Amino acid sequence: MQRSKIDVWVGHFVLIGGLAILFLALQSANLLSLSFQKTYQVNARFDNIGGLKPKAAVRSAGVVVGRVEAITFDEKSFQARVTLGMESRYVFPKDSSLKILTSGLLGEQYLGLEAGADVKTLVAGDTISSTQSAVVLENLISQFLFSKSAEGGSVDVSKVKK
Repeated sequence: MQRSKIDVWVGHFVLIGGLAILFLALQSANLLSLSFQKTYQVNARFDNIGGLKPKAAVRSAGVVVGRVEAITFDEKSFQARVTLGMESRYVFPKDSSLKILTSGLLGEQYLGLEAGADVKTLVAGDTISSTQSAVVLENLISQFLFSKSAEGGSVDVSKVKK
């Protein structure tokens, strides 16, 4: 009797530990975000979103102020349309700007929101018009290599950092 009680308690603790590890893994991979704050939706258009994914953070001054809710392709303008879920407690001017940034050199991408100076604030359904697309590392490398070849100079591939 005593042995089976201990087995049940150990089983409960193992189950709780497994669930805690699963929760932390999903949270750190940005696949799960628990926020009970009310949000309002704001849209933005980008020429190139790079590797931006839904649930990516929207940060202002390093603080997460929202999340990317959806990414769609606009067939009329041939741009990516990004829908943001901004937390209601954060209010930004209408002339704020968005940039797609990367954590570190090859880290995950997120949106950086820089506040403007307009008196009017963003409300649900607004579109942020001032956006800067993602910097794609492959494009930068190819531009560098093509500019070197156009100059007639040779590029020593062994000296190019990977």
